[in-house]
Amino acid sequence: MFLAKDFIETAEGLVFAVVVQGDEQGKVLCFLRYIKDTVGWKKVDTQEANAFLKQYFPEYLYYSSILDAHLHAVPISHIFKHHKPKLKLQALISKSEPDIIENDLLQLCELFRQQGLDTTQLGVTGSLLLGAQKGDSDIDLVCYERAVFHQCRTITRELIGQDQLQTLADKDWRDSYQRRACDLNFVEYVWHEQRKANKALVNSRKFDLNFIDAAFPVEAVNYQKCGLIVIRCKIIDDFHAFDYPAEFKIDHEVYGSVVSFTATYTGQAIKGEIVEISGIIEQTLQGLKRIVVGSSREAQGEYIKVIRA
Repeated sequence: MFLAKDFIETAEGLVFAVVVQGDEQGKVLCFLRYIKDTVGWKKVDTQEANAFLKQYFPEYLYYSSILDAHLHAVPISHIFKHHKPKLKLQALISKSEPDIIENDLLQLCELFRQQGLDTTQLGVTGSLLLGAQKGDSDIDLVCYERAVFHQCRTITRELIGQDQLQTLADKDWRDSYQRRACDLNFVEYVWHEQRKANKALVNSRKFDLNFIDAAFPVEAVNYQKCGLIVIRCKIIDDFHAFDYPAEFKIDHEVYGSVVSFTATYTGQAIKGEIVEISGIIEQTLQGLKRIVVGSSREAQGEYIKVIRA
């Protein structure tokens, strides 16, 4: 099973991050993140990834008719190695001489374990999953059970209160904001992020908590994009707010939900809050309509923000 946050590696020395659970027509939907060169693994951004594949490996560029989106896809038969976050974390726990970044990860996991968390339901993704970490790399933890994820958030709040973990400093928030390049201003971004309790510092190193529901089936429903919309509405259900994709049920006569494919808007609103949404209308052949935020990787012009009194 291929899950979001997994990495898949091809024989050509390309590593893609899986973005959708399962496969579509025998291909894993993903996005190129690392290219192997003479020095090691080189991380690439969206623009570099698209340009590289267009020039050298156009067969990995893909249009998903189900998502009505352009992204990358690798045929299962082309996958040389499947990097799994759970297995990687267990391997690091058993490692005899972890480096400084791995040590920070292991210390974080031990703090969670001491608070009663089942760390066998955790994994690590990002540069640590590939072994491509650098001195300033962040830690990207993945939780594979909903209860474990929310327990992680609760423990993070408690450990910050005990000064065993620290909140992000202004520089950390600004670095995070610049990487996201979202359509909220800096103050709005930080306000929304601070209440999510899914990121903090361990030994001055930033870590993020991610949730993947491995048991949740991905719907194979074809959506067509129908243009941009900006609305205000009330959130009436936030149960899947931290899922991938995140989903919020809304009180609206036309649109039943807003779905976000970008981590910036994961957990963005709470049931009962009034939000402003700028996104793309999507419609099924049966007439079901929803709003998508994150129709492209950068989600330019798209956002979810709480209207504060």
